[in-house]
Amino acid sequence: MNHWAVFVCALSNLALGAIWYSKALFFNVWKKEVGLDEEQMNSANFPKIYGLAFLFAWIVSYNLAFFLGDAKTDATWGATAGFLAGFGFSTLGFAIIGLFEQRSWRYLVINGGFLTIWFTLIGLIIGAWRS
Repeated sequence: MNHWAVFVCALSNLALGAIWYSKALFFNVWKKEVGLDEEQMNSANFPKIYGLAFLFAWIVSYNLAFFLGDAKTDATWGATAGFLAGFGFSTLGFAIIGLFEQRSWRYLVINGGFLTIWFTLIGLIIGAWRS
């Protein structure tokens, strides 16, 4: 297992999130769908949020790396497996919960889309960056 690749995968969560949830893309719609106002956004403990987000992303990245540990794994299979895990497990599992929480389709698509793209990206990184 390439531990540097796993570390980069964890960082990719924050980088992709910065783009995906930016004002240029989905921030305003996401904020509305989640029900956060400016006061709540400004009072958030961002060091704690980003620190835990990185830790959790690192664990997720290691988890996928263990599944892709076969020597035959390459970039194509890594990205495919990442997509299957991201969409088939994470996004659809998230959507099931969201349905019971009566979340909007926009909320489900924004967050599920992020999960699918991120898992595909980390699968690609792990598959391409073999030890």
